[in-house]
Amino acid sequence: MAGDYDLVVVANRLPVDRVEEPDGSMGWRRSPGGLVTALEPVMQREDGAWVGWAGSAGDPPEPFDAEGVRCVPIGLSAEEVEDYYEGFSNGTLWPLYHDVIVAPGYHRSWWEAYVRVNERFAAAAAEQASEGATVWVQDYQLQLVPRMLRRRRPDLSIGFFNHIPFPPFEIFAQLPWRKAIIDGLLGADLVGFQRAADAGNFTRACRRASNLPGRSGRIRLDAEGGREVRAASFPISIDFATLDELAQREDIKARAAEIRRDLGNPEHVLLGVDRLDYTKGILHRLKAFEELLDDGKVSVEEAALIQVATPSRERVEQYIQLRQDVEVTVGRINGTHGTIGNTAVHYLHHSYGKEEMAALFLAADVMLVTALRDGMNLVAKEYVASRHDERGVLVLSEFTGAADELGQALMVNPHDIDGLKDTIVRALRMSPREAGRRMRALRRRVGDHDVQRWAASFLQALAEHHTTAASASVAQAAGEGEPA
Repeated sequence: MAGDYDLVVVANRLPVDRVEEPDGSMGWRRSPGGLVTALEPVMQREDGAWVGWAGSAGDPPEPFDAEGVRCVPIGLSAEEVEDYYEGFSNGTLWPLYHDVIVAPGYHRSWWEAYVRVNERFAAAAAEQASEGATVWVQDYQLQLVPRMLRRRRPDLSIGFFNHIPFPPFEIFAQLPWRKAIIDGLLGADLVGFQRAADAGNFTRACRRASNLPGRSGRIRLDAEGGREVRAASFPISIDFATLDELAQREDIKARAAEIRRDLGNPEHVLLGVDRLDYTKGILHRLKAFEELLDDGKVSVEEAALIQVATPSRERVEQYIQLRQDVEVTVGRINGTHGTIGNTAVHYLHHSYGKEEMAALFLAADVMLVTALRDGMNLVAKEYVASRHDERGVLVLSEFTGAADELGQALMVNPHDIDGLKDTIVRALRMSPREAGRRMRALRRRVGDHDVQRWAASFLQALAEHHTTAASASVAQAAGEGEPA
C-alpha cells in the first residue's frame, strides 16, 4: 500500500538528535551535518519523510514531526549495532572502500545483519512513499535498499548517493558479497558518486562482477527489459552562505584573535580538523611537522599546529590504536620541541560547535587536509567559505574528492613526507598577493557550487532519467504490441 509522501530520504541516521531539554524532558534537535542542511528545505517544501536510525539500540520511537519533516525511526538491537553498523558497515565496507588502508573483516554474521537491517529500512521507505514518489537512499550502510525497494515498489523513482569513495574493481573484488552489493545498487535509477573516477569504478565493477553491458555511465539490465541505470558524479558541498556570514560576525573575529593570543601569537598557525580516523592522514601530517622542527626549517616560536580530532568509533580496535599512536606522537613532538612559552602541537580530542570552528578557520594561516583517501572532505570547503578576508592557504591531499574542484589549493601526496614538508614551507612563505589570488578563486568555486546546488542537481537528474526511462519503456511496450 502506498504512503503519503512524495519524497522520502533513507539514511542511516535521522536528521535530528535526541537531546535533554532544560526541564529534564527529552526532545529532538536538528543534526549539524551537511546532508541535513542540503535536504531540509527540499523536504519541507515537498512535505517529505526521512527514514533513519535514532542513534541508540532498542525499540524505535513512534514516527514524529520535527523541523517540518516527518521522521520515521528504525530500530536496531544492540547486536545489530555491533554487526550491521560497527561490523559490516565500518569494519568491512569502510576500509575496503578506502583502499584497504587497514584490513577489512569478512564475517558472515556481519553480512547477515547488514541484509536484515537493509530490509527493515526498505520496508519502512516503501510504506511511507506515495504512488510514483521519489526515494533518495544515502550512503554505504544501505547499498541493498534500492533493489529491495524496487521489488516492493516498482512505481518509485529511486536514487542512491555514495558519500565515500567507490574502489577500483581489483579492491572491490575482495568482497565475498560483491555481486549482491552491485545488484542492490542497480535497483536505483540513478547512482551518484563524489568523483567521476568513482562512477567509472562502479561501471567497471558492474561489467566485471556481473557481466553487465555499460558505457558512458549507463548500465543496461537486459533481464529487466533493458532498463538503464545511470552512474554519474555529483560532488557534494557545504552551506557556503551561512558559513561566510558566520565568519564575518565580530564575535567570531574576536575569538579568532583570542585563539592566536592564547597560542602566544606565533607568526603562523597551522590547523588540522578531522574525525579521528585512519583515512585522514593525521599521523603523516604530524610526522611532516615534526621533521620540519627537527630540521630547523620551522621553529616552535614561529609556528604552532592545532590538531582537532573529533572522537570516532571509539569501540573499534583500529580507532583505539590510532588514538594511542596520535597521542604518543603529539607527546613526543611537544616533549622534544616545546618550551616554557610555546607548545608545538595543540591536540584537541573533542568536537566543537560551528562558532568555534569558524573562529579556528579564521585563526589559521594554513589549513592541512592530508587525507589518504576521502570521498570529498568538506572541511577543506568549510575553511574556504570562512575566509572572507581572502587570506590563508589550503594544503590539500590529491586523494580527496575536493581535489577535483579546488585546483588553487596546494596539492600534496601525503605519503610523500618530503613533498608534504616542502609544501607546508611553501604555504608558510607564500606572499599575501598569491595567497589572496588563490583564495578568491577557491571561494568562487565553493560559493557557486554549494550544497543546495548539489541536492537540486541530483534530484533533477533523477527526475529526468526516470522520465526518459519510463518513456522508453512505454515505447518498447507499444512496439511489442504492434502486429507483425
